[in-house]
Amino acid sequence: MAEALSFGQNGRWRRFLVTRIPATPHSRVLDVATGTAGVARELVRRTGTRAVGLDQSPEMLRAGHLALRRAGLDHRIVLVLGQAERLPFPDGSFDHITFTYLLRYVDDPGATLRELARVVRPGGTIASLEFLVPVHPAWRAAWFLYTRAVLPLAGLAVSREWYRTGRFLGPSISRFYRRYPLAEQGRMWREAGVRDIRYRGMSLGGGIVMWGVKRDG
Repeated sequence: MAEALSFGQNGRWRRFLVTRIPATPHSRVLDVATGTAGVARELVRRTGTRAVGLDQSPEMLRAGHLALRRAGLDHRIVLVLGQAERLPFPDGSFDHITFTYLLRYVDDPGATLRELARVVRPGGTIASLEFLVPVHPAWRAAWFLYTRAVLPLAGLAVSREWYRTGRFLGPSISRFYRRYPLAEQGRMWREAGVRDIRYRGMSLGGGIVMWGVKRDG
């Protein structure tokens, strides 16, 4: 569904996200909401780093294990069952952290950001990928039509479950940005102890990558 909603751009967005992480073969990177470990795999391929992928879905992690074995990366990536709101790791356990399509699904995005930052060492990079509502009126209108009409119908062609998912995604993204516009998200990142925050809109504003550096102290 991420591929459908991004018009097939999700993989390109993930690759750009990974370029924001200055990992080395000696680094340890945590990928939260890892799903089938797509970002973790890209991190390891690009940098040779060691990675831990965390997700709260056992089904996703089972699919992730299969993907890792097929890619020959199961010795470089460890998958862990857990929740972003309560990470099972000590403070400063990782050099960097990535997360994708996460904050729309948690009750308190600010508290979750603080928990994510807790497990990163000072000076480490924190980076995220999320869908975005386009700013340009024409692209916003096209995005609204696609997410409210085309996507649910495409899901219905697969199953009723995918229909419900298709109906949910567009309104979910809109609600999130009404409540947490980019300025408010920047404030939450800063309150979580992140500095030098930057972002880049992707594919005419359909997605956004945000990143920053954990402050010392």
